[in-house]
Parts: sequence; structure tokens; C-alpha cells
Amino acid sequence: MTTLEVLRREAARCERCELFEPATRTVFGQGPASAWLVLVGEQPGDREDLEGAPFVGPAGRLLDTALGRSGIDRGEVYVTNAVKHFRFERSGNRRLHKTPAVGHVRACRAWLDGELAVVAPAVVVTLGATAGKALLGPAFRITAERGRPRDWEGRLLVPTTHPSAILRGPAPERDAALDAFVADLTVAAALRPEG
Repeated sequence: MTTLEVLRREAARCERCELFEPATRTVFGQGPASAWLVLVGEQPGDREDLEGAPFVGPAGRLLDTALGRSGIDRGEVYVTNAVKHFRFERSGNRRLHKTPAVGHVRACRAWLDGELAVVAPAVVVTLGATAGKALLGPAFRITAERGRPRDWEGRLLVPTTHPSAILRGPAPERDAALDAFVADLTVAAALRPEG
């Protein structure tokens, strides 16, 4: 049986698509292999690419706040992304996020499937449209399905928005968007198995 460490070492050498070339490193998931909950985001951002860990930048700080408000301890959650390399375009000295293409998601799917197989969580939360489509297919629509648990491959899945969407939203609407995000995570928290 494989382990997260074996998958992490193998993914570090991944060249299944062109994103490995400009990225600093593969950003693999983090958290306990026994996690009851897996959070799946889109891809690493600039900070994550530089530090080699998922959700450590501004979106990660917002995620930590929302998890705390929903009663979920990040230390018992496995956090990963659908795509393991940062896709970006340069603007001067800055590296600006660029949404991964379907081919990038497909190239990384084996890594995500491996993580889910090893962790075997009771609940999966997809963060944003890219993660939702990665697991649920191209017909997935975040606005229609967020916060609604569904059966998926023997576990429960709750789609929600990505914390970076809250940060990019209009300032007057951020508090309400954060409250809605917390409400979705609270739905996931209520699905935690007993024991």
C-alpha cells in the first residue's frame, strides 16, 4: 500500500504537463493521513509555490479563520489542491494567478486520487469551481450546488467557494461572503463521523 510520503516524493518529480517548468516546486497536500476531512482547492498560489505548502498565503489565512469559526481544527484536516504546480503569468516582477486548464487538472488527477485513497476521508470539501469540476465533472456549477452535501464515491462531498474569491470580491460584500463560506464549512463540520 502506498503512503502520502511515497506519493509526495513521486509528485515532486512530476512532468505530466508543462506547469512543472516555471513553477518553483510541486506543492503537495498536507495534513494527517487519518483526516476525517479533505479540503481540495484549485492550485497553489505564489506564496504556496515559494514555501512548498498549500494554503499558506492570504487565502490560507482566510481559510484558517473560516475553519475556526465553523468549529473545524485545521490540524485534523488534510488540505490539498486539484493541480500541484502554480500556473501564472508574469507582470513585471510579479507572478499573477492564471486558472489551470482542464488538461492541467487531468494531468494531476492521479495525485489527487492517490491522496484521497490514502487518507480515505469521510467528507471532502471542494473549494471553488476548478476543484468542484475536477471531482464532479464539467457540468458542476458552484452557485447552484454550494453548501449542499452529496454522496460521492462512498463519502460525502460539500462544494463551496474558494477563499481567494472572497478576497477578490468587492470590499463591502466580503463579510457576507465570509459568513456564507463559514456556513458551508459548518455543514461539513456537522458531517464529521462520531468517535
